[in-house]
Amino acid sequence: MKNKRKQGYFMSVLLICAMTFTSCKVTSQEPANKDLVISKDLKWSDKMALTLMKRHPEAYMIDDSKVQKWDYVHALVLHSIEELYKKNPDPRYKAYVRGYVDALVQPDGSIKTYEFDKYNIDLVVPGRLLFSIYAETKEEKYLKALQLVRKQLAEQPRTKSGGFWHKQIYPNQMWLDGLYMGEPFYAQYTVTFENGKSLDDIAKQFEQIRLHATDPKTGLLYHGWDESKQMAWANKETGTSPNFWSRALGWYVMALVDVLDYYPKEHPKQKELVQYLNEACVSLAKYQDKSGLWWQVTDKGGEKGNYLEASGSAMFTYAFAKGANKGYLPAKFKKLANKAFDGLTTKLITKVDADGGISLTQACQVAGLGGTPYRDGTYEYYVNERKKDNDPKATGPFILAALELNR
Repeated sequence: MKNKRKQGYFMSVLLICAMTFTSCKVTSQEPANKDLVISKDLKWSDKMALTLMKRHPEAYMIDDSKVQKWDYVHALVLHSIEELYKKNPDPRYKAYVRGYVDALVQPDGSIKTYEFDKYNIDLVVPGRLLFSIYAETKEEKYLKALQLVRKQLAEQPRTKSGGFWHKQIYPNQMWLDGLYMGEPFYAQYTVTFENGKSLDDIAKQFEQIRLHATDPKTGLLYHGWDESKQMAWANKETGTSPNFWSRALGWYVMALVDVLDYYPKEHPKQKELVQYLNEACVSLAKYQDKSGLWWQVTDKGGEKGNYLEASGSAMFTYAFAKGANKGYLPAKFKKLANKAFDGLTTKLITKVDADGGISLTQACQVAGLGGTPYRDGTYEYYVNERKKDNDPKATGPFILAALELNR
């Protein structure tokens, strides 16, 4: 009898759990943003932002994430939506960004899911989202969160020559990606709170990667550099990885145009950084395809398996356009940016959904060096990594490029 009662109780609990789970499931499939209207007359920046907000009603869901996470891909898209809000102050944009930050920043200024002690430079870039919220609210928790991210940079392991390691698990390595992940936050922080005292150190990061990762023949920069030359992917003489990956180069030129926002013209390193931007963009222009786009492996257009890739192309479009708008690059780069944007919208956005949402195709989902399983940086490796429509590394820069070109 006792066993039967226990069984009955257990079944009731299971039934309640199942009903609760089912009801949760139903409500979560009814997005708060389901009524968003994506008109065909909107600018491309609004079209893309509203598409993402409709597909991912809460900002943590970007990249099809199931859990809240302090992450660089969310930061890239939300930064672009912040920039969009400056041009089109639609309160939905502001609320979308704020929702992400407030789900993660705790009352004591700690940040949920932020793994500080991994010294992963990717986790610095979401800190950019804190500046405007702190400036507006003056709430101490946002300042403490900013200080926490700044503390990571203060402690970030470095190469002997002073460059930030990409992650603690990748000793002695600088990747082009890391310049975007760390330096724009670092520049904004040091100018906002430290009277610009670290601008020389920020310039040093670019000096190191340019010195060690630039190929003298093409003028392009390799994806990574291992100061120890111990990694299996590293050239035993130079320490560089074997190929040019467009997205890595995109991170580099975006980092340059964004950090330059914080360098006064009279700062001794400002001209140097403008020069690096010009060098990289002149080299990239030589590899722009007639479609306006760039290939996944930058210098091997048309080779077997290579493809016109969305994220690198969008990043170059943004850097060219912003560089020309700010006067860092010659005016011709604005024309090249418009040509590239035409390529993105005609070659890679080929269908519009029934609700007006758009999809940017042919975006490499992820690529790196080393790790498990081992990524060897070969041509075959880059062209065979999986692709994803509306990958955040493409959609964020697409919004930024559309804003710079006013398209």
